[in-house]
Amino acid sequence: MNSDELKGKWMQIKGKFREKWSKLTDDDWEQVKGNKEKIIGKIQEKYGIGKEQAEKEFHEFCDRHKNQ
Repeated sequence: MNSDELKGKWMQIKGKFREKWSKLTDDDWEQVKGNKEKIIGKIQEKYGIGKEQAEKEFHEFCDRHKNQ
């Protein structure tokens, strides 16, 4: 899922992101608003993982949910 697709589908898939990364607050989700880089940054921050790991998890999640 590319950045444009993510932003376009943000309202529909935001709930799935919230389930996966429950440590992110409502304020965090409001700040990122479907921006891929911001989401990855928040995942890194809240879960204490490196950028590569956060990107990997993000892309795997998006690949699993791209047709939903």
